[in-house]
Amino acid sequence: MKVLVTGANGQLGRSLRRSFASAPVIYTDVEELDITDLAAIRATVAREGIDTIVNCAAYTNVDAAEDNPALAEKLNAGAVENLAIAMKEVSGLLVQISTDYVYGGKPHHSPIPEDEEPAPQGVYAVTKLHGEEAIRRIGCRHVIIRTAWLYSEFGKNFVKTMLRLTAEKPSIQVVNDQHGTPTYAGDLADTIVKMLSKEEGEVFSLASARFLASEKTSPSSDYIFHYTNEGECTWYEFAKTIAEYAGHTGCEIRPCTSDEFPSKVHRPAYSVLDKSKIKSALGISIPHWTDSLKKCLGSL
Repeated sequence: MKVLVTGANGQLGRSLRRSFASAPVIYTDVEELDITDLAAIRATVAREGIDTIVNCAAYTNVDAAEDNPALAEKLNAGAVENLAIAMKEVSGLLVQISTDYVYGGKPHHSPIPEDEEPAPQGVYAVTKLHGEEAIRRIGCRHVIIRTAWLYSEFGKNFVKTMLRLTAEKPSIQVVNDQHGTPTYAGDLADTIVKMLSKEEGEVFSLASARFLASEKTSPSSDYIFHYTNEGECTWYEFAKTIAEYAGHTGCEIRPCTSDEFPSKVHRPAYSVLDKSKIKSALGISIPHWTDSLKKCLGSL
């Protein structure tokens, strides 16, 4: 198996570099490969002998997407369709990273399973769902992983922002009415690699993997999986824990409502994802978000 990772300079892409270690993987970002260009993808797949793509590329600026719907659609749906076409042509596998935002238009009060009907709200959520739908329409072998609240040692993210603010400011406000689960990109990357490998590290046969897509196109959720860390919290609780673990005791963190931070898009009030399916399929346990946060802070 020869793997291509797109969006390789982002949080998950850089985490995958660690998780794959010495495996034969090609890493690309927009500078090396424009995934909105189908011909360029086909050429890379043919030249490198690619039969598996892990797509970490996306337009993820939720607020900016409202002002740039065409660009968001191009990157979150059109580019994904191109990747699906390229993998369909070589009977390859596409691993697509999606989002909890596809559920944001309906109220939820308990962990959301994969077969829950999506209800996207806002351009970002709609375009990410369009990407999922494009994959199923093309009918390539695929795994779709919906995740949430991603952070890592790399790039810009909530953890690094809170570390800076709680070190610099005497007080900050953080919303306390949005519930979800922080996800350490390193844990998600390890899980993706486990999906693609035997426990011994050898690549398994796609045909024998019960959680991979068949050749038949289906609108079912058979090949959609949820992955976050275990547990749940609000952004306020997340921020408080970050500051506590970092020893930033001089900053007062006050809870507030989402209405106090006006936004162009409504963010999900409760988007905790049910992960029992992926735990059963892979035979894994998932770390609690507080344990993974400590691990990330230790690396920083």
